[in-house]
Amino acid sequence: MSTPAADPLGDPLDDPLARERTHLASSRSALRAMREDVESLDIKDVAANWVNAQILARQIDERIKALADLSDTPLFFGRLNYLHAPGAEQAEGAEGEQFYIGRRHVHDGDGDPMVIDWRAPVSQPFYRASKKDPQDISLRRRFGYTGGDLTAYEDEHLMDPAEAAATSKLLQQEIERPRVGPMRDIVATIQPEQDEIVRSGLGGTVCVQGGPGTGKTAVGLHRVAYLLYAHRERLARTGTLVIGPNKSFLHYIEQVLPALGELTVRQGTVDDLVAHVEVRGTDEAPTAVIKGDARMAEVLRRAVYSHVSIPTEPVMVVRGSRRWRVPAYELEAIVRELLDRDIRYGAAREALPQRIAHTVLVQMERSGEAPDDRVQDAVARNAAVKAVVKAVWPPVEPEKLVLRLLTDADFLAVHADGILDEDEQKTILWSKPVRSVKAAKWAAADAVLIDEATDIVQRTHSLGHVVLDEAQDLSPMQYRAVGRRCTTGSATVLGDLAQGTTPWATRSWDEALAHLGKSDGVIEELTAGFRVPTDVITYASRLLPHIAPGLTPVASVRENPGFFDLRETTGTAEVVAACEELLRNEGSTGLIAADARVPELAQALTAAGIGYIDPGEETTVDTRLTLVPASLAKGLEYDYVVLDEPRAVVDGEPDERTGLRRLYVSLTRAVSGLIVTHAAPLPPQLA
Repeated sequence: MSTPAADPLGDPLDDPLARERTHLASSRSALRAMREDVESLDIKDVAANWVNAQILARQIDERIKALADLSDTPLFFGRLNYLHAPGAEQAEGAEGEQFYIGRRHVHDGDGDPMVIDWRAPVSQPFYRASKKDPQDISLRRRFGYTGGDLTAYEDEHLMDPAEAAATSKLLQQEIERPRVGPMRDIVATIQPEQDEIVRSGLGGTVCVQGGPGTGKTAVGLHRVAYLLYAHRERLARTGTLVIGPNKSFLHYIEQVLPALGELTVRQGTVDDLVAHVEVRGTDEAPTAVIKGDARMAEVLRRAVYSHVSIPTEPVMVVRGSRRWRVPAYELEAIVRELLDRDIRYGAAREALPQRIAHTVLVQMERSGEAPDDRVQDAVARNAAVKAVVKAVWPPVEPEKLVLRLLTDADFLAVHADGILDEDEQKTILWSKPVRSVKAAKWAAADAVLIDEATDIVQRTHSLGHVVLDEAQDLSPMQYRAVGRRCTTGSATVLGDLAQGTTPWATRSWDEALAHLGKSDGVIEELTAGFRVPTDVITYASRLLPHIAPGLTPVASVRENPGFFDLRETTGTAEVVAACEELLRNEGSTGLIAADARVPELAQALTAAGIGYIDPGEETTVDTRLTLVPASLAKGLEYDYVVLDEPRAVVDGEPDERTGLRRLYVSLTRAVSGLIVTHAAPLPPQLA
């Protein structure tokens, strides 16, 4: 392998680095030309009407954005030299070709490719080829960049047995490169086991268990980008969604997909999905656990269908001079048949008047009349039929239903009988009566219950694919809420059982997939750590036997062991000094602390004249320190981290196991170095 420097006095034709720089410049020019071609499109005489014109204009605008050239982002990061042309078995005598692999496709004025999209089949050997399985690749070349400038290259001759396999230096540098700003894509560093998950088919659900720094979030986002490439028309119709744990996390990852040219993927939280009411209250942990239990789904189903009553009186339909009588036993048969079909409550209610009308039409036909569909619709709208439907199958408002369950002890007791015991029922009942839905102080778990009730009444719209990140923190009822959004689609579930920091955290992925409605999902495990340094992950892994027994520890594959230091302190001044020390390095720094200690540390930083930002905000050249409450640290990463008072992080949670998991999360946010400061004794589990 080699990384030569360019000879400024030499012939560019004899200088490989100069030739690659020339190709980069030509590719950027070609991309600009592609963008200009789209910008110059005149749709005045193409669109048939105003609506079509608006749709076409929006599509063109999205295409222009997708063709943006990010000056500080490499347009291509690798090159493949094939021994034979791909598909050469069909093309006799075809010679080998070379392809530049990048974030998006770029072609010249004749339509010939200058850069191949990393998702294309021809690009796959860049991630999968090896000495043992060269996949018809003679040479794999990686490029090194400084900003947007190509500064080095590195070759791997896969067909040469004399060349010893070695770790790519450029790959290591890219993995360990300082991180400032939001999360970036890993398209240049995807590993074979990650690529296998990224390129798995749209039809199946994949669950990825991955410890800190294994790249599970990036794998999930790149999987969305790949699926949109491979199944664009289908997903354009059905839609895609990325679900994260909080707004800070979503802001952190929001630039990854646009950098890959994908602009149509929605992002949100579970709370966004179930925002039927304004959440203004909070639940105690035991209450939230019961409300999040999957058993609540059956309580809600019973409560909804309790509104149905069996008819005991006939219905008389008057049309002109004729009267048509539907006896009670026929009405009962219709209602019971609809109940037995187990369709949505609202769909059955809409079907009921049509079933009654059909019975009347049968009578009309027997009497010699020839009614058509218009007559059936008219009968279904008849006042007598509408009155029966209202009495037998009345409308149900999910918000009012859930409010009654939480405030009416007798109503709850009837529908929770045999499901929740008396103590559990008392735990979720509100202590004070509430006048109305708007006056209620709904908690987050209540909104999930309302979403479940809403789905029982009317089916939730399903998307083509959903990515669920940090899934280990979801309750069974939250899994059901997400599962409803992909009943006819698939999902990518990402998480780490060791990082579950809610009282209802997931116990196993099989259980989670069952609640999601995807029991046939495939569970994959990523154990190679690319982000967290060896010394840091080794220290944090001391907690694993106490928080996730049996889980495979992450093995760091980084050559740089990183910087790790434990420091006893006497006050916040030494914590501030540790931040100042780390800020002398290139990259970002995070100060992570128990939520209760954040105000004191904020005051100390301000007094010392050190600027800082909140989680989710973008770092700048002048402000590279983020003050992070431990409760918001999950999913974020910084080049350097100061972790303040581990004992306080543990004590800030309702139970020790959750506290230790929160500490595990906080310990594993550093990419290059970690300083742990403490005045109180460390938790014994770290001994």
